[in-house]
Amino acid sequence: MTRGKFLKKIAREILGEEKASLIWGRIEIIGDIAVIRIPFGIEPEELKPLAERILQEFKYIKSVWGGLPGVSGPYRLRPYVHLAGEKRSETIYKEHGCLFKIDITKVYVSPTLNYEHRRIASLVQPREIITNMFAGAGFFSIIAAKLSRPKKVYSIDINPDAYHYMVENVRLNKVEDIVEPILGDAAKIIMERLRNTSDRVLMPYPELAIDYLKYAVQALRSKGWIHVYLHIEADRDENPYEMARGIVENKLEKLVERYRFGTIRKVRTVKPRTYQIVVDAYVEK
Repeated sequence: MTRGKFLKKIAREILGEEKASLIWGRIEIIGDIAVIRIPFGIEPEELKPLAERILQEFKYIKSVWGGLPGVSGPYRLRPYVHLAGEKRSETIYKEHGCLFKIDITKVYVSPTLNYEHRRIASLVQPREIITNMFAGAGFFSIIAAKLSRPKKVYSIDINPDAYHYMVENVRLNKVEDIVEPILGDAAKIIMERLRNTSDRVLMPYPELAIDYLKYAVQALRSKGWIHVYLHIEADRDENPYEMARGIVENKLEKLVERYRFGTIRKVRTVKPRTYQIVVDAYVEK
């Protein structure tokens, strides 16, 4: 039985079918920490028996936390409540052969971005220069550096804790010669020192992507790729891909001479009828 099926089974045993259906797909394993993303309508106390059972069944898991709904603030942090095991929120998380030291309460992390991290790395060409405007603990930057060996990755984040872990993770993965961690606001950093430097720009912060798109264009040399991540709310009769394309298109028409779109894909479902969509745009300034 796979881990996912077993988690579903024990969730049913402890919570019953109705509540289990809301929970079991929301359990994430990050290093030796399990995170249960708690939906509206369920109280953390209700999940403590499930948290204890997870510790019993999966010996490598040492701590279980509940992630309360929503992320907020300039650092996109989710509020957490400790449910069982060690009251420790720092761990080592492995993805695509890279190691990431993180504190889930201080740095945004989502295992659901696993495929997207690898996809972006697969697009990077040798000797490219990349600007990652919202790098967090360095997932996109370090995975690209390890798997595709670009010339340089300018890896920016405004969160001091994210910057601290990014520096540590660059060292852990031995990519100091490629990834340069930078603490600060991406707009200011680009305008002061990274204008006309890059072949590719990453914008994995849906809440700021459109407002900061003009700075992404400034970071590019004469042309290059920009990966724009958006949150799109779409009703049943609306196409979230076309909506995302239209939003980026309207902005680019005011910023660049020419552009074309590559992949436009759903990264994940954020909540009912709200989707994270990435738009890959090739622009010529």
